[in-house]
Amino acid sequence: MRDFTTEILSAKGPAILAVGQAGYIIKSHNGQLLAIDLYLSNCVERVEGNKGYKRLLPQILNPSDIDFDVVICTHPHLDHFDIDAVPELLSNGRTKLFCSADCEKLVHQMQMEYDSLSITYVKSGDHCIEGDFDIMFVNCDHGAGAPDAVGVVVKVDGKTIYEAGDTCLRLDRINETPQPLDVLIAPINGAYGNLNEDDCVVLAENLKPGITIPCHYGMFASHHGDVGKFYDIMTEKKLPFLLMRQGEQYQL
Repeated sequence: MRDFTTEILSAKGPAILAVGQAGYIIKSHNGQLLAIDLYLSNCVERVEGNKGYKRLLPQILNPSDIDFDVVICTHPHLDHFDIDAVPELLSNGRTKLFCSADCEKLVHQMQMEYDSLSITYVKSGDHCIEGDFDIMFVNCDHGAGAPDAVGVVVKVDGKTIYEAGDTCLRLDRINETPQPLDVLIAPINGAYGNLNEDDCVVLAENLKPGITIPCHYGMFASHHGDVGKFYDIMTEKKLPFLLMRQGEQYQL
């Protein structure tokens, strides 16, 4: 079986590759790489000191293995802004980091101000173009613990991918997300204010993406998430979906 680094380098874009938890890599036809919410270490358990945050999925990528063009952290929770991995991801001097405004405290604590030219703090409504990627940051309701959290809409090679980020169901704000969507990626764990399995299905029914990919399950016992329940509901409703294993790629 090929290692994940080889899988990334050999993938023909546009493609999505699953890293685990809420982490995904988007590759363009030209080979440029955008990463969202990569969790590549054991920092959550180390910092929290809680058995519920023990990593249950293997670490399939080291931050030094691949040079990314763009890294996005949707909010400052450590399974989305990996404090052990982010500095190394930026160490090549060319990777651009886009992170929610409330990540600035973490950047300061980590003394990463030397990377200030590579770091952009974003909020809902912000838009940028980086190489092959047209990126829009959209509303996200992750509660008082991460008030500036964002979702991400990435357009690449004529395809549109929406990574909802950690959010509850907010149908009242659904029109703020550009449509139509080729891919919706959204949590199903239902803990810490996130969408649960039923909520994710409702979001898919309303956004009508070409395919829905569930995330945010399997990494930590305390995060919950029943992918079997999601499978059953989506199958019953005959909605298109894809369950991605770690290291799997999906050709767009």
